[in-house]
Amino acid sequence: MPENTIIAPTAGAPDAETCLPDSEERRLASLESYGVLDTVEEADFDDIVELISIICEAPIAVINFIDRDRQWFKSVKGLGVRETPLDISICAHAILQPDLFIVEDTREDPRFSNNPLVTQDPYLRFYAGALLTDKDGLPLGTLCVLDHKPRDLNANQRFALQTLANQVMTQLEFRRSLREQQALIEKLDAVRKDLVITAATDSLTGLLNRGSFEQLLEREALRIQQGAPSAVLMMIDLDFFKEINDRFGHHVGDRALTGFADVCRDVFRQSDILARWGGEEFAVFMPRTTLDNALLAAERLRTALRQNDLIAVNSAPGAITFSAGLCTFSGKQSPAEAMQRADELLYQAKTEGRDRIICEE
Repeated sequence: MPENTIIAPTAGAPDAETCLPDSEERRLASLESYGVLDTVEEADFDDIVELISIICEAPIAVINFIDRDRQWFKSVKGLGVRETPLDISICAHAILQPDLFIVEDTREDPRFSNNPLVTQDPYLRFYAGALLTDKDGLPLGTLCVLDHKPRDLNANQRFALQTLANQVMTQLEFRRSLREQQALIEKLDAVRKDLVITAATDSLTGLLNRGSFEQLLEREALRIQQGAPSAVLMMIDLDFFKEINDRFGHHVGDRALTGFADVCRDVFRQSDILARWGGEEFAVFMPRTTLDNALLAAERLRTALRQNDLIAVNSAPGAITFSAGLCTFSGKQSPAEAMQRADELLYQAKTEGRDRIICEE
């Protein structure tokens, strides 16, 4: 008999509950980390159970894991259940042993002689289990074979039992590594998306920044050239904004900018693209629309601003106003030329007294 084989003693053995190792919580946490409990039957594990049953000439073979209050079978041959209570588990004793655990005759072992699995159907008389241990050596369960008659395993069968138990853990480690890798990939993807969003947006208002807006115009110009409907570009400048910063401080100015961006989100369509062009200047791309409809949207923005005190400081001036220039974005001109045209119209609105909207004719 190999030296590393543990033959169950026939007297004086403590029960499974009093033998639970000091590292029980760590063991249970490790078991949980494999994500194997309560999963469906799988061919990879069923094949191992079938193979060890043939090698050991045993009618019953099981891959089982010892949970807090039950033993659960990942794969089972010869039994009609997927779990049993822990207090009748033979494997709960097996995980307390350092190596193979063999009970040649359960009726001769005081720990199992009154076990209902021994005295009643399925009348288990023989047990041999090889530990399923994690990388830290914590026992999670066993690969075991059982029989209805007393018996033993020869050296080759014992070797096969331990070898296939190792293969079970190799499968579990591989699957856990895949899950961890997938989780890492998903985390990296989320970080990458956050970085893309951060690079594309203005940190203060959350709108697109100038570079991203220019890229969008390049894409939309191609779409329009390929037959998509024309759009409208709008350039907006908040009137006398420098005076707000000078009088109340940049923190109030920043609050006004973020408030203006929020009002724009409420006024414009979801399909309209808003960007902070720079400072107190904003740009709006309005796809599939006409100058008349864009002008109506701009007027709605003026009305909304009159109803919002974006400065919210005692003795502050009246509601913020803006000047705007609108032009058609038809694809006949480059995005840069279209933006220049909208900017020229904005400048005209400012030179004519501000708080007005100028559309190209």
